[in-house]
This record gives sequence, structure tokens and C-alpha cells, in this order.
Amino acid sequence: MSERVEGPLLGRATRIATVLAKHGLRERRSDESLRERARRLRAALEELGPTFAKLGQVLSTRPDLLPPEVIEELSTLQDRVPPLAEAEVVAVMEEELGVPWEDVFAEIDPEPIAAGTIAQVHGARLESGERVVVKVQRPTAREEIMRDVGLLRLFAEKAGNRPAFRDLLDLPLVVDQLGESLQRELDFREEAGHIERLGRVLAPYQRLGVPSVYEQLSTSRLLVLEEIGGVPVREAPAGAARLEAARELLDAYYLQILGEGFFHADPHPGNLLWWQDRVWFLDFGMVGEVEPRVRALVLLVLLAFWREDAAFLGELLVILAGDDAPADVDMAALEDDLARFIARFRVGSLRDLQLGPMLQGLTEIGVQHGIPAPASLALAGKAFAQVQLTVAELDPTLDPFAVFSRHVLRGLVDQALGGLDPQRALYEAQKLRLRLTRVVDAFERVTGARPGSRLQVDFRGTLPLERRLDRLGRRLAVAGISGAALIASGVTAASNHVADWVPETFGGVAAFFGALLLVDVLRRRER
Repeated sequence: MSERVEGPLLGRATRIATVLAKHGLRERRSDESLRERARRLRAALEELGPTFAKLGQVLSTRPDLLPPEVIEELSTLQDRVPPLAEAEVVAVMEEELGVPWEDVFAEIDPEPIAAGTIAQVHGARLESGERVVVKVQRPTAREEIMRDVGLLRLFAEKAGNRPAFRDLLDLPLVVDQLGESLQRELDFREEAGHIERLGRVLAPYQRLGVPSVYEQLSTSRLLVLEEIGGVPVREAPAGAARLEAARELLDAYYLQILGEGFFHADPHPGNLLWWQDRVWFLDFGMVGEVEPRVRALVLLVLLAFWREDAAFLGELLVILAGDDAPADVDMAALEDDLARFIARFRVGSLRDLQLGPMLQGLTEIGVQHGIPAPASLALAGKAFAQVQLTVAELDPTLDPFAVFSRHVLRGLVDQALGGLDPQRALYEAQKLRLRLTRVVDAFERVTGARPGSRLQVDFRGTLPLERRLDRLGRRLAVAGISGAALIASGVTAASNHVADWVPETFGGVAAFFGALLLVDVLRRRER
């Protein structure tokens, strides 16, 4: 039994090593560019077969892990696999359904719509007469993929530190990420859940849709969906429906990424169809989730970029990296690189910002300085870039900021109170709040008020100093609340969409805490 298991593994490992050596990936050539090494990596993955081609495709969606030259090259990888025989498709279907396929389907189209590494897709008609699409997992997909991922982990342990790989990517990290991603993709129940969740997000949009899932017929290896007809989204006929769909598509992505934190991560034109005057999303195997902390910082990133504030943008990149940020970042060099990057765009207004390319570029600059971006942010940037290209084809005249403002700057952009610039006030207030938060966090860690590494130094006769620091901390807190309430009062007063009592309430809060601060200061002076 042991020999039957080890034999195929040894043979496969030998094959992998041979192909890598053939394409010169076992050693680094001193006179070779990164792009040339990326080409050889792509050629090797294609030669190693469907599983490695799939690994390369997944890698191409991770600009946070790989250099742009490698991403561009791997994006051209193709899923070249022979289709399953009809008997193999039927065998998997009946195994998953638990009954003969004729009990459920009136007919199954013999020719597949698509044949990929993990699954094959067929059109079919239910006994009830409804047209559906059936996604059937290849019988050996899980075994082959898990075998190759296991071998890749062993290979990463042995060869991950070689210059040819170390300069190209963090191989052990990449393999771990790919293993997790492919494990999820092999369970079609995950994809069904993604479809239903995105369907709820898109429910308010009249021009967007997702196919319905036949839950009772779907399993971990079988997925039955409503059949979507139509044409590629770029072939949508001219008219009001096309223009409305463009606006809703962009609006929906702002909502998915900045609002819900859940988005379709592969919205290339092949995964978008135009049918019944709507844009339909297909292929939900790859989705992304953006953490609340990251969503809260994306607006500041956008505004800092627009205001050409390279210094604060650098701070934001470090904050986004969180605990993974290195302690020795050369902030001056980072600021210089960001300033040059901003100058390349040189936008005159927020409407000129291209959020996708901007996020991708910032991710690349961060990686060059050893500052890793959250994987969700890198993936969101790639998805935004794809969507913006499609939206621009559907409606070249659409103003992206007009859509964006409904989500994050509603009631602020076009309003002003006297000489007050609400955009600038909001930006500077948020900038100050974030910097104060970092100072307070650092102070609390040093003093032991928060978990983590802390400093403890005992001196005699320091009790008066401790009391003064305690009073100072209370005053800073009261002053912060008062200032925040005052800013909120001014901002809400500048909006026509807020009831009159809101700015009055904020003003009252600001006055109350300001009075407390004044009384405390005067009382201390009298003593």
C-alpha cells in the first residue's frame, strides 16, 4: 500500500523538478530581467498541467504577493484541459444527487460550455422545463490539487530561500495562500453562499443581477444555477438601460468594497453578461472581503491622494500594514516615491481619480519599501480596475466621483458654510484624529494600559508627576470630545440633508465639554 502511494508522489515530484530545471527556475541567471524570469515561470506552470495552471491563475490575482511583471505574465495563463467524457459527468452527478440523473433532468447538453481545471459546465433542462447550468467537479480534481499543493509545500521548504525564488516571491507564503484559496474553491457550497450573499447586496439595483441557486440540487461537488443567456457586456445595445447599468455597476462596487466589505473579485468582461437589459455576474469562485478597519481608511487614502499629501499617504500605508509594518521604514524615501507616483496622475478633481490603478500602484510602492498591504486591499484594487474599464466602455461620459459621493461624501462636497471648505475640514479632522489615535495607542502601550509590550520604570518621588499626567490625559480627552463635536456641528450645519436639531445637539455637546475643561483649568490655577 505504501509503495502505491509513494510511487505516484515520487514520479510527480520528479516531473516537477525536471520541468523547473528545464525552464531554468532552479538557479538565477545574473544577466536576466525579472520579466524574463516571469515568462519562464509561466511556461513552466503551463507545462506542468492543469493544477499548476490554476495555481498561476490564482497567483495572478494577488498583486500584494507578486511583482507587477509576474502578475502580468501569469494573467495570460490558460486553463487547457481535455473535457470529461459524458459518462464521467453523469457518474459525478448521480453520486451527488443520490438518484439517476433522469429523475431530475429532462436533458443534459452533451457539449460542455466550459471545461476547467476544477470543474466542467453543461447546459441542461430540468424535468420542470426550466433551463439551468450544471457545474460538475472533475472526479480527480481534489486529489490532484491537494497532491500538488502538498508537493509545493515540500518544495517551498527546500528551495524557497534560493535566490531565483527569493527575489521573485515569498514561496512558502504563496503556497499557503494558494492552498487555502483552492480548498475553498473545491467546495461548491462556498460558491453558492457567495452568490446568495452578493444577490442580497445587489437587490436594490434594477440593472444588475446574479443567477438563482437551486439549493436542493447543489452539493460540494455539484452546483445547479439558473441559466443566463445574452451577450458579452461590451455588446450591450446603446440606450438608457446601458447607461443606467454602467452607473449601477460602479455604484455597486463602491457599496461592495466600501460599504458591505464583500465583493466579486474577478469581474473581467468574461464574467459579465448582458441579458434582459441587465448586467449579470457569473463565476463566484473568487470573492474578496475587506475588513472594517481597512474600509475606514480607504476614504482617507483617496482624499490624501487627491490633496497630493504624500507624507500622510505614507503614514496611511504603514497604518494599513498594522502589525506587519517594519519598524525601520525610511519615511522620507517612501514620501518621495509617493510624491512621484501622485505626480504621474496629477488629478485636478476627485472625479479624475481612478481608484483601481491608484490602489494597485500604492500596493506596489508599499511592497518596494517592505510595507505589505492587506490582501483584501490589493484584491479590491484589481477588481476596481477591471470594473472601471467595463464601466468606461458602457458609458464613457460617466463621472465616477458623482457615484462615489453618494456613499462617502453625501451632503459635504457641494456645501459650504461661509469660507469653510467642508471637504478640507473633514479631511484635516480625520487626519488629526488618526494621528492622535496613534499617539494615544503608543502611550497606552508604554504605560501598560493596553495589552502588549510595555515599558515599566520605577522612580521615587514621581507621584506628583503621575497625577499631573493623569490630569493632562483627562483634559486632552475632554478637549478632543469638544473639538470633535464642534467640527461635527459645523459639518452637519453645512448639509441640507440633516435635521436642524443635529448641529444644535453637537454644538451643545461641544459647549458642555468646553465649559468643563475651562472650569477645571481655572480651579487648578486657584490652588
